[in-house]
Amino acid sequence: MRLARIAHPDGVAFASIEAEGDTDEAAQVLEIAEHPFGKPNYTGRRWPLADVRLIAPILPTKVIAVGRNYPKHAAESGNEVPAEPMIFMKPSTTVTGPNTAIKLPRASSRVDFEGELAVVIGQPVKNVPAEKASAAVLGYTVANDVSARDLQASDGQWGRAKGFDTFCPVGPWIETAVDPADLRLTSEVDGVLKQDARTSAMVHKVGDLVAFVSSVMTLLPGDMILTGTPEGVGPIEEGQQVSITIEGIGTLTNSVQAT
Repeated sequence: MRLARIAHPDGVAFASIEAEGDTDEAAQVLEIAEHPFGKPNYTGRRWPLADVRLIAPILPTKVIAVGRNYPKHAAESGNEVPAEPMIFMKPSTTVTGPNTAIKLPRASSRVDFEGELAVVIGQPVKNVPAEKASAAVLGYTVANDVSARDLQASDGQWGRAKGFDTFCPVGPWIETAVDPADLRLTSEVDGVLKQDARTSAMVHKVGDLVAFVSSVMTLLPGDMILTGTPEGVGPIEEGQQVSITIEGIGTLTNSVQAT
């Protein structure tokens, strides 16, 4: 099932998408009452996908990101892969949806894209074993861990570099039926391929990440874990367009604007 949040003529709602592919003219969105956790209850209202606007598919209480989880990305940044997952936080206010603008902060002269698989939590969980972690997952979406690289280097800590508004585009929807173990991830800037890797290259796998993070903090429905980025990250500039595609999920596209 593909779960989305939509803006429609009467407001904003969760919905499921009843078709394959976001360009299928026959695709319909079915409005979900209240929230998508558990078995969805439908209101009976539906619209053609072309008549609604997809927005960020979830509004998490927190976004937990994982650094240096792909060996080649760690190497390209001159770092080793940590023995345990290296986690950091992005504020919920970084979250934005598909087809919105990543806004470049005036404080930075080097902002990078980072295509990532994001795990969306579906139920409260604490201290879950890795082998049982999948039961706590609602599904998966595409994320861009936008980073002010110069500030990341100068600050030491990453809160400012990773925390600007719009620095966590996610979407276009949550896919509940995909297996995250070996998916192709690609990132393009203005149509030029920059990243091309598979999630099987992750050092710490999805179950291990959910287990590790939940040993530190309680995860709540809608919270997201960004699982790290592969090699090929690079700068983005005003006027460019970034598209990140994950096999079996979809494509997240965002423009880039100066502030």
